[in-house]
Amino acid sequence: MSDIQKAMALLITAFTKYASKEGDQDTLNKEELKELLQTEFGDLLCKANDKAAIDRIFKDLDTNKSNSVDFSEFVNLVCCVTQMCHEYFISKK
Repeated sequence: MSDIQKAMALLITAFTKYASKEGDQDTLNKEELKELLQTEFGDLLCKANDKAAIDRIFKDLDTNKSNSVDFSEFVNLVCCVTQMCHEYFISKK
């Protein structure tokens, strides 16, 4: 398995782990998203402990206004964070 395939498997596994904690195992509610952000992203997202920041992130991710975040909505967050990290590391070269 390639590194990219491993990374994709990790993302899917992490999403499923947190989505499966309550209710619908195919979506994250706000508490599940908060726990995922705090545990998996930690210091990368400094505001993971800030309730207002979590509310904004959740609202921005929930593009279909279902009051939950499905996998495709979650992937938007992963893409944004990955792009920010890439830009940061490029600027440090």
